[in-house]
Amino acid sequence: MMVLEGKSVFGGIAIGKLSVYGKKDHAVKRSRVADTEAENKRFLEAKEEAKRQLAGFYEKAVKEVGEVNAAIFEIHQMMLDDQDYVESVTNMIKTQEVNAEFAVASTGDNFSAMFAAMEDDYMRERAADVKDISNRVISILQGSTAGAITGEEPVILLADDLAPSETVQLDKSKVLSFVTRHGSTNSHTAILARTMNIPALIGVDFPEKLDEAPSGESCLSGNVAAGTDNGASIDGMLGIVDGYQGKFYLNPDEETLAKYRKLKEEDEQKKRLLQELKGKENVTLDGKKINLYANIGGVADVANVLANDAGGIGLFRSEFLYLESEDYPTEEAQFTAYKTVAENMAGKKVIIRTLDIGADKQVGYFNLEKEENPAMGYRAIRICLDRKEIFKTQLRAIYRASYYGTISIMFPMIISVAEVRAIKEIIEEVKAELDRDGLPYKEVEIGIMIETPAAVMISDLLAKEVDFFSIGTNDLTQYTLAIDRQNPKLDNIYDAHHEAVLRMLKMVVDNGHKEGCWVGICGELGADTELTETFLRMGFDELSVSPSMVLRVRDKIRNTDLSKNE
Repeated sequence: MMVLEGKSVFGGIAIGKLSVYGKKDHAVKRSRVADTEAENKRFLEAKEEAKRQLAGFYEKAVKEVGEVNAAIFEIHQMMLDDQDYVESVTNMIKTQEVNAEFAVASTGDNFSAMFAAMEDDYMRERAADVKDISNRVISILQGSTAGAITGEEPVILLADDLAPSETVQLDKSKVLSFVTRHGSTNSHTAILARTMNIPALIGVDFPEKLDEAPSGESCLSGNVAAGTDNGASIDGMLGIVDGYQGKFYLNPDEETLAKYRKLKEEDEQKKRLLQELKGKENVTLDGKKINLYANIGGVADVANVLANDAGGIGLFRSEFLYLESEDYPTEEAQFTAYKTVAENMAGKKVIIRTLDIGADKQVGYFNLEKEENPAMGYRAIRICLDRKEIFKTQLRAIYRASYYGTISIMFPMIISVAEVRAIKEIIEEVKAELDRDGLPYKEVEIGIMIETPAAVMISDLLAKEVDFFSIGTNDLTQYTLAIDRQNPKLDNIYDAHHEAVLRMLKMVVDNGHKEGCWVGICGELGADTELTETFLRMGFDELSVSPSMVLRVRDKIRNTDLSKNE
């Protein structure tokens, strides 16, 4: 048995056979061609076929993961038509009299290396995209197909990483879990895992064969804790993915297998019991009610919101529309995303947080300067008020979408009344423009995120300006405790339960209610069931959590009795 560790991107337990995803080995040989015109025609036809395939992937991905996450296939189609890319291939065929496969492979390698060497993070990420489109064209030229899951039995899929074009082609009914060596928590694989509600791990350095595994007692970062059966292929071997603990077991022994079969059964039983809470009210034993909403990052997440019976969307992280785009998303693109979510929620509240770029969420095309302390720098509402046209484009899209559902807007990183008043002036400009253009919209609730100590201390004044507060506990905790939450050396003293944080939460609730504002929490702390009763006693009107946590928090609420003494 081997025990490896990685980073979990979605919790759960999977037990099944392992399948190493076989990326097609596009072995390309250089050969001389006599008819370069015919070879160029062959390349151009393969390129068009690749675009047709990608268009099909886009349509399939829209249904599975939503328009925003499917947009990568439109980007790949555009990259195939890039003049520099096409000219590089055709010129190589013509001047060097080489076969199309070799010209495409060489161009792909050259462009990928060029992107990888760039300083801009966004541009570096395009290196993998160039490789992906080039491999697709080569596959078509060679008449081959990409790797796929064979057999009828669902498997735990192992891969170095999965490109969007690969994940969209997978038969999802045959995937129990994803385990990848590379990737990020916001990778397409991670998004797909969360959408499918299956456990997934990234950063797992699994071997192709057991004798290739590193040795050692530590199992951190994918090191092997124990290993046997050297030389055996892991493809087809039994495996266990523990998405809660971030552990991956290869060829588990009988004791471990029995343990995880029992844990999986208990896990599924808990899920079944939670399903019985669907349609039930979020009300305590003594009659106290609270709204329970869900946080989302894009259109694709709405399915999970509905599946978990959330009462609305308490945080739509609109910055993911920007993070997943190669350029500023247009008003129409944003309008379509917001409208789709509003319509799918069928009248339930959808709270859209305006652009929160900066700090740990960088976008290359914003051309933000490097900062020594970006968490407290040029970010969020500061960028929006400074780059007014970007802000107005987003507000126009949101207001237009409001006509199709129940939308509210909240603004991040507020520290002053002046900022709120500046925002309201821009909103009036946007509404006047929409009136002039004859575009319908509804009046919407306006709120702000309370995530700075400054906003807490003047929450009595801010409450006079807005309809609601939503507390971002992640940032509020780090600013209050002067602890960078991205710094792992400080994990042992980062305490979201700190008395200072809890006192601030109570202060915000009291000040908000005095001025008629409703108050909620949309940070990670909202899902902390150890504090659910505390939040109810404080008087919070709403909690917004990840979709998968809705029923667990509802269960906690329904088993709480506030009439008892604390």
